[in-house]
Amino acid sequence: MKGIKKVLAYGAGAIVLAAAIGLAVLFLGYPDGGPAPQVNVVSSPERVARGEYIANHVAVCIDCHSTRDWSRFSGPPVAGTEGMGGEAFDEKLGFPGSISPLNITPAGIGGMTDGEVAHAIVSGIGKGGRPLFPMMPYMAYNSLSQEDLESVIAYILTLKPVNHEVSERRLDFPINILVRTMPMEYSPAPPPNKGNAFEYGKYLTTLASCIHCHTPQEKGELLKGKEFSGGWEVPTPQGTIRSANITPDEETGIGLWTKDIFIAKFKEFEHADSAKLDLAAMGRQSIMPWTMYAGMTEEDLGAIYDYLRTVPALKNRVEVWTSR
Repeated sequence: MKGIKKVLAYGAGAIVLAAAIGLAVLFLGYPDGGPAPQVNVVSSPERVARGEYIANHVAVCIDCHSTRDWSRFSGPPVAGTEGMGGEAFDEKLGFPGSISPLNITPAGIGGMTDGEVAHAIVSGIGKGGRPLFPMMPYMAYNSLSQEDLESVIAYILTLKPVNHEVSERRLDFPINILVRTMPMEYSPAPPPNKGNAFEYGKYLTTLASCIHCHTPQEKGELLKGKEFSGGWEVPTPQGTIRSANITPDEETGIGLWTKDIFIAKFKEFEHADSAKLDLAAMGRQSIMPWTMYAGMTEEDLGAIYDYLRTVPALKNRVEVWTSR
């Protein structure tokens, strides 16, 4: 009997030792996103303008990193809160814990080098080597060209500094461990080539994170083979929002939409009063930041449409809104 107990004790000790070694490897070897890039952003009016366009209308960084007015349709950012950090995304919204977008005004990132800011944007490694939760779509921003990356940095450094502390992040187990394995090394992409319609449309669609919101998810993972088919659910106090099917399926997607219809759908939210649309007038809520994407040029919206025409047509009928 003593021998059995000794074997069991040795076995338990071996398991504890293996677990300790595994944790040591995770915490010492990860996040593994390479070193912060050597970036020294030289600002110019052209770069700031390009960065403002990307951050507000394509990658819509300002959407998440601001306070959104959910009493209005699509939750437009509240004036004066741009970049100061957003509200918590928590269990009520289906997240594994509580995550608040960080303050990206100079008051929040002023102590970081340009390379450290770049590392956060494209690799998912924040201040002090902390891995970011991929709600921050650094996996999409990893496709940024070097010039566009530096333009975004040049722009956010011009934001009005706002001294605003966001809530401390809290992640459930095992996500708090797995998040360390997700950051990725950055290899600068070539500048987007407008002459290649497929590649240019793919570049914009990736930066806009269309696949992330328009793909059904299970435990935070996008379901393979369901890309762009919609159905990702977001519960709100007013009802449940579901993302639309944007594949070229003619019955349940946007297969019957012309390019003009696609562009017009966005541009109807371009006028200033769009940020004042109330829920009663619209009859539903949407997490899609229509008023921000509406600022994209017709050329860029058209390129996204052209790219979406090349993805597999998937039949998935989605009821985009269910009121409570």
